[in-house]
This record gives sequence, structure tokens and C-alpha cells, in this order.
Amino acid sequence: MSRVIPTFDLYGEDRAHEPDFRLHCETIASRSSAYHWEIDLHRHEHFMQFLYIWHGSGDAILDGRTTTLATPCVIFVPPGPVHGFRFSRDIAGLVITATTAQRPDTAGRDARVIPLETGSSDADYLHQTFHRIADEYDAARPGRTDILDAYLSIVTALIHRSDAVTKNSTVIDDAERHVMALNELIGRHFRQQMTVTEYAASLSLSPTHLNRTVRKVTGMTAHELIIGRTIDEAKRALALTGASIQHISENLGFSDATYFSRCFRQHTGMSPRDYRKNQRMQATNEL
Repeated sequence: MSRVIPTFDLYGEDRAHEPDFRLHCETIASRSSAYHWEIDLHRHEHFMQFLYIWHGSGDAILDGRTTTLATPCVIFVPPGPVHGFRFSRDIAGLVITATTAQRPDTAGRDARVIPLETGSSDADYLHQTFHRIADEYDAARPGRTDILDAYLSIVTALIHRSDAVTKNSTVIDDAERHVMALNELIGRHFRQQMTVTEYAASLSLSPTHLNRTVRKVTGMTAHELIIGRTIDEAKRALALTGASIQHISENLGFSDATYFSRCFRQHTGMSPRDYRKNQRMQATNEL
């Protein structure tokens, strides 16, 4: 009999129908110690997680692959992948759980362990920023949500840079290289509503080759990757800004707000207005 993998918002807690917070921060020990330092296999549907570990040891099980942890390191877990952890009793670290609407640039990334270079300026900055997030989260001072969003942006950028350095120091195949180049192009041009054919031409590939390559690496078609970036940016704008739906639509390259709303509903199951209302309710519940 196949094992049923549970889905949690926060590990071990009953799930509400919808997540009721935008960002959560706690020490790794505070939760893992209650489960004998072992977090069993599970997944998150709505949230991504960053685990920053600066002392101790353990293993990360990410989508069936076990990685021995060497500190300092960051573990990134997007929504979806099955994951679990085993920690030593002297583990020292923080875990941030956040909605993907806050960081749409994490979409499509794999769960992974990212080693950090001890003593590097980025590693030191990351250490400071994680602790600032923990302090801001616990203190609940005025402006907390805006400050936490800003810190999360810094953490994400630093982690992605460290991840890129790690990837560049290892051998990657042509397919991964093409998808990395495509993601970079999408980040620069998604507001121009470029087609798969146009992206393929920019990479000197045929549309068929590009689709095959993207599916091999990500499991998605090139179109799904492109439209996913647009929808993620729409989610971010709806959740974190007061811009009108018409303005967001135009900023994302849609000539018609009605078409934008139809496209958004097709990919999220709700209208832009309902999505914004839902996100604001979650933010209110956090306060």
C-alpha cells in the first residue's frame, strides 16, 4: 500500500482551508525538538520555506533525495515537493515560511540545499538578515509587514545569488543551461507578452526544441513557464500594491483588462479582485 504524504501549512498543525498568514518565523529547534528532532515526510501546498542553519548537523530529504547538511547552509523548499528532515540536538537555525505571492521569482525552482561560504560577505549579510526577520517577527512593531517583505526580498536575492555561484561551479548540461537562459529572458521580457517562438529565436533554438528542453528540466511546457511568471507577478502586484486591476493588466502587457481577468482566473481559479481580497484577509489575520 502506498504511503499517504500529509500536507501542512506548518508541520504538525491542522490545516485550515486557506492559509491564514503571510510569513511565519521560528527556530528550527522549537518545532523539531517536539518531534524527537525528526520532521517526517510532508509537503506544503500554499507556502515556500527557507531553512537557514549555522550550527549542527543532519539530513534533508527532498523529493526522495537525501543530502547530508554541512553548515552554514540554506534549504529552499517551494510548494509541492515532498520533504523531511533529521536534525542533531545541537541544531541552530531559523525557518521562514511564506506565501509564494510575496516572492513570485521562486516559482518553478527545485527544492535544494544551498551551501554558504563561511565568512563571505553574502553569508554574513544573510545571517544578519535572518536574525532581523526573527526579531521583527517577534516584536510586532508598526510597519512590520512592509519591513518583513523587504527583508524577505533580500534573503531571496542573496540565496539565489549563492545558488547561482554553486551551480556555476558544477557541470550542468545544455538543457539546464537553456532553461536558465530562458528564465533570465522571461524575467526581462515577460511584460512584452513575447511568444514561445520569439523566446526560442532569442536562444537560437526551434520552438519544438525549446519546449522539449523546458519539459525535460521543469516538467512544464515553455508556454506554461512564461505565463506562470506573468501570473506570479500579477499575484505579487495584487497582494502587495494598491494598483488598480486595469493598471496591473496594462503593466503586464495585456491590452484588455477583461482578458487579463479571464487569464488570471483560468490559472488560479479566482478573479483578480477575489484574489486580492483573499490576500488582504490573510494579512489582517496575521496582525
